[in-house]
Amino acid sequence: MPRRLMTAGVLFAAVFSSPMAAQSPRFAVEEATIAQIHAEMLAGRLTARALVERYLARIAAYDQHGPALNALVTVNPTALARADELDAEFRRSGQLTGPLHGIPFIVKDNYDTHDLPTTAGSLSLAGSLPPDDAFQVRMIREAGAIVLAKANMAEFAFTPYETVSSILPGYTKNPYGLDRVTAGSSGGTAAAVAASFGTVGVGTDTGNSIRGPSAHQALVGIRSTMGLTSRDGIVPLYLDRDIGGPMARTVADAVAVLDVIARSDAADSVTADADARRPASYLTSLDPDGLAGKRIGVSHQIADRRNADTAVLRVFAEAVEAMRRAGAVIVDSVWIPEQADIPLGQRWCPRFKYDLEQYLASLGPTAPVKTLDEIVRSGRFHPTVRGSLEYFAGIDQPPDTHPACGRARANQEKLRAGVRRVMADARLDAIVYPTWSNPPRLIGDLNTPHGDNSQDLSPHTGFPALTVPMGWVRGRDTDLPVGLQILGDAWSEPTLIKIAYGFEQATHHRRAPAATPPLTP
Repeated sequence: MPRRLMTAGVLFAAVFSSPMAAQSPRFAVEEATIAQIHAEMLAGRLTARALVERYLARIAAYDQHGPALNALVTVNPTALARADELDAEFRRSGQLTGPLHGIPFIVKDNYDTHDLPTTAGSLSLAGSLPPDDAFQVRMIREAGAIVLAKANMAEFAFTPYETVSSILPGYTKNPYGLDRVTAGSSGGTAAAVAASFGTVGVGTDTGNSIRGPSAHQALVGIRSTMGLTSRDGIVPLYLDRDIGGPMARTVADAVAVLDVIARSDAADSVTADADARRPASYLTSLDPDGLAGKRIGVSHQIADRRNADTAVLRVFAEAVEAMRRAGAVIVDSVWIPEQADIPLGQRWCPRFKYDLEQYLASLGPTAPVKTLDEIVRSGRFHPTVRGSLEYFAGIDQPPDTHPACGRARANQEKLRAGVRRVMADARLDAIVYPTWSNPPRLIGDLNTPHGDNSQDLSPHTGFPALTVPMGWVRGRDTDLPVGLQILGDAWSEPTLIKIAYGFEQATHHRRAPAATPPLTP
């Protein structure tokens, strides 16, 4: 079977020729959670094979056909075989093999997978087969998960605004509005998880790319504290800002993934303190009363950006009031002087060339290219990224000596100190604002306000931030989802999870997209 995306016909044949598909009782995979899936498995009503088959049927019906979301680059041809292995082990032991037993994952295509190509959305890396798995991929596989598919992404993760690459023709569409963007760069993962092509997924976030696509697709996305999760085996953008993490339809599912991937990794020195800093389990923070007594700072400084959509701000006000009703103490509002004083452009270190070439070297002699200059000369990339590639190709100074990198490090310390001072003075547990202050744009529209608030605080402090569905605003023809971002101090994930879970349980804003309904049995 080619490693390129399977055709719909092949997928349907794989699913409906299987006797297991006919024998397994009907289980609705749409919106199914990890806990629900495991309960069905333990009760003997669902197998990993039947689960994978049903997701494959949805992929065949909706990714390149029907609404044609165009979210997936590669479907794993060995997914059913792996499901059979897990089913056999379950029959032998009577127990699940791990906390993610049989759970089909959507993996962004900048995570190394030893058995599937990793392209970072670029034709220049087409067919690149890494020597091993990214650390996070290895952790989820060891926990019993099945890598079901690799997802489309904005090429090299350059843009937060849309999901278009050279490895997969066309845009990835938002299942809540097929004429709308998914945001970037993890838009393929977001669209696939939102449409129930898999149970959960992982994406990466350098400035926005877990939280923005999650908000645009009514998902939960977690950007954790820098150093809590390993970056090993992830194609880098700016390594000092890159973080990989969960994207899921519920807080509980996102936390179940975080529980598996948050740990120290000898291959990534930034994670040295992770094991000591994390609790025994983040799942203990899933408290439906998690908002009670929490002091929440409202950042109108970030929310009320110029050209912010009034409907999004209205939904944000409703979300703040919902937190108050659930027992939170609302501090409205907070002001961070450093956020106003430090230009966004002076918070970044232009290190892409240095980091990418380190990654290419890690692929060994089979790497399709060795340098960024080779990529530029090849022309094997989407025209929209040419300017970025040529700009970075002209930077020869390494991060340790580049003046912009020194300035970014100094500004990081200033911003960290400023956020901590404001939180301490007001005794805050978290600061909240809309993940984006504008709804998803029309595909191809790069002129109207984007509203991306994710770039402001979390990447440049290293502090954790997560997004949770906040509500809905009216688009041209449909309702569009918007997200609430919750930011805290370093290593405060347990507190942020309590707040997010409490908000989710108090509001229940998540709903499935109408464009990808349940299939007829």
